Amino acid sequence: MTAMVHGSVPVRDVEPVLPKWWRTLDKLTVSCILILFGIGLLLGFAASPPLAEKNGFQPFHYVERQAIFGGTALLAMFLTSMMSPQLVRRLAVIGFCCALIAVLGLPFFGTDFGKGAVRWYSLGFASLQPSEFLKPGFIVVAAWLLAASQEINGPPGRLWSFLLTGFIVVVLALQPDFGQASLILFGWGVMYFVAGAPMMLLVGMAGLVILGGTFAYNNSEHFARRIDGFLNPDIDPTTQIGYATNAIREGGFFGVGVGEGEVKWSLPDAHTDFIIAVAAEEYGLVLVLVVIALYALIVMRSFYRLIKERDPFIRLAGTGLAAMFSVQALINMGVAVRLLPSKGMTLPFVSYGGSSLIAGGIAVGMLLAFTRSRPQGQIGDILRGHRR
Repeated sequence: MTAMVHGSVPVRDVEPVLPKWWRTLDKLTVSCILILFGIGLLLGFAASPPLAEKNGFQPFHYVERQAIFGGTALLAMFLTSMMSPQLVRRLAVIGFCCALIAVLGLPFFGTDFGKGAVRWYSLGFASLQPSEFLKPGFIVVAAWLLAASQEINGPPGRLWSFLLTGFIVVVLALQPDFGQASLILFGWGVMYFVAGAPMMLLVGMAGLVILGGTFAYNNSEHFARRIDGFLNPDIDPTTQIGYATNAIREGGFFGVGVGEGEVKWSLPDAHTDFIIAVAAEEYGLVLVLVVIALYALIVMRSFYRLIKERDPFIRLAGTGLAAMFSVQALINMGVAVRLLPSKGMTLPFVSYGGSSLIAGGIAVGMLLAFTRSRPQGQIGDILRGHRR
C-alpha cells in the first residue's frame, strides 16, 4: 500500500568500503612500494650484520627491527590510503601540530647520539625523529592554505604558508638539520609554483636560499665542514664518501656477488644513509637502475593521476608529497655518488630506520588517498563553484 501511495523507494547500491578502496587505488604505485621494501630487506641482510656484531646483537637484529618497522609503515600506508581527502587533511593538521611541538622540544629533551645534531628523542628501546613526521603534515597544511587562498574572499593562504615554511626551515636549520629543511623548502616551492606563483617571486626566493646558505656556511661549522668536504677534489678514502665511492666503482655492472661486498665492514651507516653503495657493490648497476626506475615510476604515476584532479587542495598536496618523496631519494643517491654534499638522509622504504619508514608509510598513504580514482564532476559545476 505504501508503494502504491508514495511510489517505490529506489534501492541505493552502496559499494562496500574495501572493494571500493581496492578498485580506486593506484595498485601500480603500491606494487612499486612493496618491491622497494623487499629490496630494503634484502640489502639489510647484506649491510647490517657487521654493525650488529659490533654492537653485540644477533647477526640479523637490524633486519628483524626493519621488518617490524616496515610492517608498521605498510599498515599505516594502507590505513591512510583508505581515508577521504577531508579526513586526511584533518588528521594531518593534528599530526603536524604534534610533530612541530616535538621538534621545538628537541633542544631541551632531545639527543644527538654523538652525531653533532640534536634530532632525536631517545625512548630507550628505540629513537624518534620528529622531523620525519613533520614533513607529510606540513605538506598537507601548506597545500590547504595555498588552496584556500584561491577561493573568493579566501584567507591570505600564500603569505601564511610562506611564513610557516620560513619558521620551520629556521627551526630545523638550528638543530642543525639542513637536509630536512631543504626538503621542506623544496616541497613548499613546488606547490607554490603549481599554485601559480609569479616567476620573479620564485627567483627572489632562490636568491634568499643562496643568502641563507652563505650565512650558514659562515656561521655553522657542521654545515661548512660538509660543504668543504664536497668541494674538495681529493676524496679521503677513509671517509664514508670515500668508502661509498670505492664500493660503487668496484661493483661495476653486475656487482661482486651476494655477500662478497667489503664496504659494509667499513661504513657505520651502510644500512641507512649509504645503503645504495651496498646495493651497487654487491648487485651492481643493474639493481641501482631498478631502484631508480621504481622511484621514477611512483612519481610519474602519481603526477599522471593528479593532472586529472580538479580539486586544488588534492592536486597541490599530492604534488608536494610526490615531489618530496622523489627528491629525498635523489638526495640520498646523489650523496652516495658524490653529486651532492652529505645530508644524512635515508632512502625511502629501503634504508633502515623506524621514524623514516613509518613517516614514509604515512606520507605515501596520503599520496595514495589523494590519487585514488574519484568522480570529477562536470566542468560547469567547477566553474559555478559547486563542490563534490
